[in-house]
Amino acid sequence: MENHRPGIASATSARLVGLAVAILLCATPAWAQNAYITNRASHNVSVINTATGAPIATIAVGQAPFGVAVSPSGDRAYVANSQSNSVSIIDTAANTVTATVGVGSGPAGVAVSPSGDRVYVANADADSVSVIDTASDTVIATIGVGDLPQALVVSPAGDYVYVADFWSHTVSVIDVASGLRIAAIAVPLGPMALALSPDGSRLYVASTDSSLLSVIDTATRTVIDTGFVGNRPRGLAISSDGARLYVANSQDSTVAVVDAATLAVTATVTVGLYPWGVSLTPSGTRLYAANYGSNTVSIIDTGANTVTDTVNTGASPAALGQFIVAAPPAPAVVPTLSEWAMILFGLMLAGGAALRLHRRRTA
Repeated sequence: MENHRPGIASATSARLVGLAVAILLCATPAWAQNAYITNRASHNVSVINTATGAPIATIAVGQAPFGVAVSPSGDRAYVANSQSNSVSIIDTAANTVTATVGVGSGPAGVAVSPSGDRVYVANADADSVSVIDTASDTVIATIGVGDLPQALVVSPAGDYVYVADFWSHTVSVIDVASGLRIAAIAVPLGPMALALSPDGSRLYVASTDSSLLSVIDTATRTVIDTGFVGNRPRGLAISSDGARLYVANSQDSTVAVVDAATLAVTATVTVGLYPWGVSLTPSGTRLYAANYGSNTVSIIDTGANTVTDTVNTGASPAALGQFIVAAPPAPAVVPTLSEWAMILFGLMLAGGAALRLHRRRTA
């Protein structure tokens, strides 16, 4: 009597297929979630591992680094060196500077397009925005804006760039397709920081000199709401669902948690002296606040709205912009030849087992 063991063959093939899938999943690279804090007075960048809250590197850059932005893929951080008139490009895997790009005078804010192919740099002393092509790491355009531009944000579709013009008391709107400034929206005095709602329909503006938070309808390009959330706000972040704003009030040494729909302050968290830049981790469970006057970063638990840790940095941390590495999109899994061989072998065993079972039942 022939000894048929289709169950064993099927189980073996299933295990092999499962092993192949596991290998493919393990081949997907994990990406560290790091915060890149620009230290203006020590001319370097502190790198903090947001999983542990521990500082892991210090990177020398240009003079008086101010604005910072991380690419959507998480592989690069762009740092505006305000007294070197340059942008340092950091490889976030190695935490080293790989290139330096000359821009306009007094670069402040930095923003990266959603596609990652363009970097926009606000040149505060030149009243302009430099556009960097990330493939060549060269400036390909310069666009005039208002007086003393600070922070920038790019719309989710990548078709508009919004610039906070501090001394003009406006927000410039740049049309990316034409490369032109197409509008200047009047806002309260001293706009410093910006944040866009996830759908791009609302632009939030923190104005330092007037201590006001404004809401702009991006379709009509008009201010539709204004509220007081603290004294001399300098940093601004928004939750991934667009429901909450986090405002760094430099004079109060606090971070205000604000209902984005009503501009009502729902909580106030005391941090270090003179907080400036703020950024959320990708999960939204932690907020990092750079304390310019304390040479520290406060780590806030956004569920409890309490400071859970304080990390030392370099001198005068500013970190204007999105300074935390975002989780990169999952790469397309392309099996190696050996992985394909294992998958095909498993499928062949499964097919053979099914055929033997069919023959046995029909014999």
